[in-house]
Amino acid sequence: MSTAPIAVTPIDAADGDAREHLGGIRPTLDEGFVDVLRSTGADVAIDAAARAEAGRDWWPVAIGWAARGEVPAMAAAVVRPHSTEEVAAVLSVCNAARVPVTPAAGRSGVCGGTVPLYGGVSLDLTGVTGTFCVDEDSLLVDVSAGVFGPDLEAALRATGTGYTLGHWPQSMDLSTVGGWLACRGAGQYSTRYGKIEDMVVGLEVVLADGRVLRTEGHAPRAATGPNLTQLFVGSEGTLGVITEARLVIHPLPPAEGRRAYGFDTVHDGLEACRRILRRGATPAVLRLYDEVESARNFSVEDTCLLVVLDEADVAIVDATLSVIDEECAAASRMDDDLVERWLSHRNDVSALAPLWRAGIVVDTVEVAGRWAVLEPLADSVLDALRALPGTLAASVHQSHAYPDGACLYFTFAGRPPDDGNDEVGAAAWREAYYERAWEVATVAVMEKGAAISHHHGIGLNRSRFLAEALGGAFGVLEAVKSALDPAGILNPGKLGLPSAFGPAPWPGGETRGL
Repeated sequence: MSTAPIAVTPIDAADGDAREHLGGIRPTLDEGFVDVLRSTGADVAIDAAARAEAGRDWWPVAIGWAARGEVPAMAAAVVRPHSTEEVAAVLSVCNAARVPVTPAAGRSGVCGGTVPLYGGVSLDLTGVTGTFCVDEDSLLVDVSAGVFGPDLEAALRATGTGYTLGHWPQSMDLSTVGGWLACRGAGQYSTRYGKIEDMVVGLEVVLADGRVLRTEGHAPRAATGPNLTQLFVGSEGTLGVITEARLVIHPLPPAEGRRAYGFDTVHDGLEACRRILRRGATPAVLRLYDEVESARNFSVEDTCLLVVLDEADVAIVDATLSVIDEECAAASRMDDDLVERWLSHRNDVSALAPLWRAGIVVDTVEVAGRWAVLEPLADSVLDALRALPGTLAASVHQSHAYPDGACLYFTFAGRPPDDGNDEVGAAAWREAYYERAWEVATVAVMEKGAAISHHHGIGLNRSRFLAEALGGAFGVLEAVKSALDPAGILNPGKLGLPSAFGPAPWPGGETRGL
């Protein structure tokens, strides 16, 4: 991938109080180019506060940096278009000028995927909200990419007899339709409704040079060559910018059922889940917690808690719960109110920032594997994390389950040894520990032949692992990137793809102090 050189200057330290943790030389935009951006009709902000805010997402390690007045990186301008046409105009002028563009919306990602590593433009897509059209006969909705999750659900429920998408990620209040698609997300009810790639039937996408295209979506399926919709789903803004989607919707479910069971071991719980799904029962929620997480999250001791929730036609709910009761007969029936406890706390991440500010490194690693490897996969990752010096705790739960396998969600926490290190040394230790924890966990996942991400995506944090995870297929991804974005302006430094603007500044060098 090649590109014309771009003049670069350091960002002026007087721009604001926030410092760039991943700083260095960043492309800046002269006043004339800012005027060109404004001529597209999009809103353009170049003040320090807007640029600093756009440099953040929910990447946990960046919370630690924020405590020291740092953001990962800052764009030279934050550009907020209001339509597909304005997105196309912005990309066209940036492509011609070889200015990097980092697409972003709710910035709820936890892998640094919207960090503008090379400055340039942070493309805020939350203004692209003009389309909402429901086809009630076909159970489809056309919706703009900048629409937030709660707004989409409210609009669907107010339409006709009431509908739902059934997509409920933990980030629901903070995330948008375009973000779900770009990161290949999965909601907490995915066992019933499917993942975002199962819900989308067509897209409107703007390519790097400003061309607008539509993919599929004209019929229930089509044998018209490769499915180009799925090419862009999960591409994290590196191949094109999604501006509209056609999604499958469902009538609001008339019935709901709940169950909670306690198992002696994770093995017993996983086996029950596998058998339930093998029989064709697909409850919306089927979540199993190890003893550590059962005690921490539900205050139940010496058990591995299974939380079950389903919603559908009453006959389907009854049949699903009948299968579940049969397969969990050897377990202890527990209070169904535990399901309500999960519902009321499922999106609460309020403890994350205080832990980081207290000097404790904490994050979650979600992966996916076949049933045949799931239990040894859980053991391998937990062993690797617990063996790492400084680890305080490591635990796991199964969060999303399917007939062929499930998602395992690991939580780890670590703290520097109390050896009198100053804060600078402790901060370096924490960053090194974070890098190393992700490395040992991901290596253990790949050794078991499992997927290194189930729904959080790759972004920057996992980018160093993707080439090995994909093997020879990574070269195909590189070729597609080169064909669709030859100047390399779209979200450079992500997915482990080569960048026209230099190497990605993460991870930060050799492991220190471990």
